[in-house]
Amino acid sequence: MSKNSAQYPKQYGIGIEKFFVGKSFFVTGATGFLAKVLIEKILRTAPEVGKIFLLIKAESEEAASKRLKDEVINAELFKCLQQTYGECYQDFMLNKLVPVVGNISESNLGLEGDLAKVIANEVDVIINSAANTTLHERYDIAIDINTRGPSHVMNFAKKCKKIKVFVHMSTAYVNDGKRQGRIMEKPFYMGDTIARELNFNNSKIEPNLDVEKEIELAMKSKKALENDEDARKKMKELGLERARKYGWDVTYVFTKAMGEMMIDTLKENIPVVIIRPSMIQSTYKEPFAGWIQGNRILDLMILYYGRGQLNEFVGVPSGILDVIPVDMVVNATLAAIAKHGQVVIQKPEVKVYQIASSVTNPLVTKYLLSLLHEHFDSSPFLDSMGSPIRVPLMKLFTSMEDFSAHLLDGAMQRSIIGSSNGELLAQKQYEILRRKEFANVYLPYGFYAGRFDCSNTLGLMQIMNEEEKKKFGFDMGSIDWKHYITNVHVPGLMRNVMKEKRGETLVGAGNKIPGGPKFYKSKL
Repeated sequence: MSKNSAQYPKQYGIGIEKFFVGKSFFVTGATGFLAKVLIEKILRTAPEVGKIFLLIKAESEEAASKRLKDEVINAELFKCLQQTYGECYQDFMLNKLVPVVGNISESNLGLEGDLAKVIANEVDVIINSAANTTLHERYDIAIDINTRGPSHVMNFAKKCKKIKVFVHMSTAYVNDGKRQGRIMEKPFYMGDTIARELNFNNSKIEPNLDVEKEIELAMKSKKALENDEDARKKMKELGLERARKYGWDVTYVFTKAMGEMMIDTLKENIPVVIIRPSMIQSTYKEPFAGWIQGNRILDLMILYYGRGQLNEFVGVPSGILDVIPVDMVVNATLAAIAKHGQVVIQKPEVKVYQIASSVTNPLVTKYLLSLLHEHFDSSPFLDSMGSPIRVPLMKLFTSMEDFSAHLLDGAMQRSIIGSSNGELLAQKQYEILRRKEFANVYLPYGFYAGRFDCSNTLGLMQIMNEEEKKKFGFDMGSIDWKHYITNVHVPGLMRNVMKEKRGETLVGAGNKIPGGPKFYKSKL
């Protein structure tokens, strides 16, 4: 019998629902996709939970209350709770959810006065879900939110008298870069770098990562470029340069890794749980199938392909796209909170839980593309004339060089036809640039050779009893990818992001997809 099994007899399980009774939470990033699903699950399964304080960036308490009502309480995600409580729904929600004006970029989170003391006296669990997820963000902005932000939240946690566990929502792709093979659930410690770990180019001089100096560099560079017209571009380039120096491919995951390092350095006696999900997508089952907020990593590719605007792309047919439904991430997180929140240990540790599918139930790129082709072939979009948009099976190029050459060749052929039309030529050149930018966004994922081990996460399931598995299950191996992609995710994407139903006519073939990055405004 394992140590975990002995500590948690199977008939008793972890005691997830029991743990949440009367516990108060403090949640950052509360209006975001993941945090909202987590809040909904807590309220639906543990209505006797205490207060849930939600840190909301707003100009005033009134504005924060409005955001709470508009973006959380009135969201479709909560319709099961609306049906359960009927006319009492608003009162129930407002009794449990407390909007708090603040900002993780500020020391003490911008909290002032008596409310800060109330939270510090009452909170049992802190969940830091706030993040800037733009892959190639300005260095100063990414560091401010993803690196300094977690340190501010942890410093506040140390003021909380009843704190039982600190949960940090990270990403499995902090392991981004040149790591390959099976990647274990190990925390980052201050100064760790992927470049040093893998000894890039067999160099004897290993780059030393000083997080405080990186923060200082970002802030000094921001100030130095205040009056520079190209400040935004230069700050983005700085972030990418610093990330690649230390072995990461994009600014987002580099700054998230540094955020994990800050938490470990500052934690003192606070137990820390770091949740590292892979590519989070729509709900698999709960509270209902297919709910999603905004475009996730794969969604723009799916939408443009279905509309006949993206018939070729970059990627490896045999590659693995590590996708995980958001409700499974939430269930695993709640199980981890309950486990670590009730265990008293002499020396608090940082426990990492990777929630991913690449080891237990891999989704192969070629199979995903065949599912999308089958789906859009049987249920196509309609163009502005009401005719079905027929899409071929997407062609993959295994390098950016080949993809770029293909785009250039196509542009050359079109330029001969439209050589007398300068405006048309300019538009084609613009489209090539945007397609390449679009493809670059996916490179860290489409060519990623790592596979995320989930031993710690699977260990949580082993100590859950059967009732907990039914209510809080996260068996990645049970995902039916054909059902999920064709019957759940794509329809949910249309319903929640596009706000369209299949079979309705699109208003023009080149209109912008809601939530897409700015450089996707034009037709691809």
